[in-house]
Amino acid sequence: MTIAHDATRYATAGDYFALMKPRVMSLVVFTALAGWFAAPGANDPVLVFAAVLAIAAGAGAAGALNMWYDADIDAKMSRTRTRPVPSGRVAASEALATGIVVSVLSVVLMALAGGALAAGLLAFTIFFYAVVYTMGLKRRTSQNIVIGGLSGALPPAIAWAAKTGSLGLDPALLVLIIFMWTPAHFWALCLYQRGDYAAAGVPMLPVTHGAAATRTQILIYALLLAPLGLAPVFTGLGGWIYAAVAGLGGLMFVTLAVRVARSRAGDAEGEGGAVYDARAENRPALHLFAFSILYLFALFGALLAEHAFGLHWPVVMGPVVMGRVIS
Repeated sequence: MTIAHDATRYATAGDYFALMKPRVMSLVVFTALAGWFAAPGANDPVLVFAAVLAIAAGAGAAGALNMWYDADIDAKMSRTRTRPVPSGRVAASEALATGIVVSVLSVVLMALAGGALAAGLLAFTIFFYAVVYTMGLKRRTSQNIVIGGLSGALPPAIAWAAKTGSLGLDPALLVLIIFMWTPAHFWALCLYQRGDYAAAGVPMLPVTHGAAATRTQILIYALLLAPLGLAPVFTGLGGWIYAAVAGLGGLMFVTLAVRVARSRAGDAEGEGGAVYDARAENRPALHLFAFSILYLFALFGALLAEHAFGLHWPVVMGPVVMGRVIS
């Protein structure tokens, strides 16, 4: 499919903002904020702003590079054909230039605000998403989103490193939670957008292995994610609020995944449409996709509330506060 171009129209600031995938960026910013405030140490407002701005810019730059490279397949999918590059609102060369320039600026800003470790992690994240996932994995393997999900999982660890200059078990758990969340979240979308991916030739799991296998994989990842979401409680990072959100949210996540596994979501062929529009048989997948976003926001929101607003009350079991001895 040919990418449309309107020679009489100039790109607007809104077009360039859309180029940076603002919805994805909002999730990245939120998890990064939670990672920052959960990390030990003082919360200098200038450093917080600079570090989170650098992470947001890096995510946006990776999104711009993704849209530049994927313009051909985006033009074939109903869900993505209105994006800035395939719709002709932003030239592919401009998207590439924007991605490269903003990538460099974001890493430099992070180096100044958060140090070498955080800047290196941010550079790795941009490279991993734009090159390893977009150029290397997306069109070659059905495990693209599993491996590529690492890039979207790293922001809380980047923020943690920017604040403390180091990493450890707690930021690793936050990364692992997002990493394990990504396949179930994205495959739920792929189930009822299966026709779109098939038309574009993208080897997503429902296309290569079928809907039934995808529904099973979603359930497996949900069963692994639910207890993993509670892990920060046992290190002392998450308190009572976090424990309640993780416990109830994990239970709901598994319940919806069971419904998906028992449904016929993805069985019917056809072109995808709007993200929140699905046929009756695909609604279980739509419900899981929508809830998965709420789940992750609630999980990291609880962590943010506990540490940013003094609401962190550790879960007590006997003489031990989950990983921290009471003196």
